Amino acid sequence: MDLSLSDEEREIRDWVRTFVTREIMPLESTVLERERRGERGLRREELRELRDKAKQSGFFGVQTPEEYGGMALGAVMTALIEVELGRSFVPFSFGGDADNILYSANDEQKQRYLLPTIAGDKISCFAITEPGAGSDARNIRTAAVRDGDEWVINGEKTFITWGDVADFVMVFAVTDKEKGADGGVTCFVVDREAGWTSSPIPTMGEWGPASLSFQDVRVPHSAILGEEGRGFELAMRWIGKGRYMLPARALGACERLVEMGMEHARQRETFGEPIANRQAIQWMVADSAVEIEALRWLVLTAAWQVDHDIDSRQSQSMAKLYGGVKANEIVDRVLQMHGGMGYTRELPVERWYRELRVLRIYEGTDEIQRRTIARNLLSGHVSVRGHLG
Repeated sequence: MDLSLSDEEREIRDWVRTFVTREIMPLESTVLERERRGERGLRREELRELRDKAKQSGFFGVQTPEEYGGMALGAVMTALIEVELGRSFVPFSFGGDADNILYSANDEQKQRYLLPTIAGDKISCFAITEPGAGSDARNIRTAAVRDGDEWVINGEKTFITWGDVADFVMVFAVTDKEKGADGGVTCFVVDREAGWTSSPIPTMGEWGPASLSFQDVRVPHSAILGEEGRGFELAMRWIGKGRYMLPARALGACERLVEMGMEHARQRETFGEPIANRQAIQWMVADSAVEIEALRWLVLTAAWQVDHDIDSRQSQSMAKLYGGVKANEIVDRVLQMHGGMGYTRELPVERWYRELRVLRIYEGTDEIQRRTIARNLLSGHVSVRGHLG
């Protein structure tokens, strides 16, 4: 069993690590200052400039197929990249990507939405969550009614990432109440100009989701993405696109946080010696190191299964659950190690504390992951022995 990285994996990982260190981390103080003023941490033009720098080095479209100009990297390599990006709280991701369900678009839709999104000329958002349908996505109420060659959409979506800045939305609506999620939900690609509106939702972190309102929004029949009535399948494909990437980014944050905590512990003295000599601090470091290593292999196992076409849903749920819980425990320890300064907004620890909390909620709450894991085990679909059997 070879647990080492290949030369190519190590080379790409090291390039991303250097990029994060040289181009992204120097922006952290500016981002913190802007966020304290209630501004967006990284402006759109700055994001484009960073992405252009990466593209000039051939780094574009991490998982985008080569036919669209991407790198078509596998899941393990993508996870390694997310770990490195997670080492900074600056909200950056490499350009050249599009929501995976957009590849189900027809040729006309690809020209209008997919290609401009990959190029960075348009921003998309994915809208299925509603005020009364979060974890229970099958319970959505937003409806689309056929009127000749058009559909009329009415409803509300909430907690939509990029919803307040998106140029278009992939919105899921009930088109057949009797069938519901089993053949009665359709996905529509709708431009903002069609009439839907958005409002930002203030949160404890800097995530910045939005609520979307659809009031008699008319779209042509050609706005359907995929097949009529098959939208719920598309939604599940999007949600299951890679839960391992969320804990992968959290893993990078945990590594950086513990490094910061150890550096502080070496420098901070109480009663004549560094607090790093205190057993209480040493146990925090030790527990965090063990949990980081466990999370690393949960993430890489899930990604490895994706690359080898093995059903990875159980492994991804485990990584998502463990990553969310442990990341919150680790950032809490590191804040405690920093004492009063950790609680201030002068250091990024407090910022990470707020940001990592959402990992236990979005794209499948802890409770949903536990339900999934337990059901898979109790039904015999998987074994506690894992994929090795």
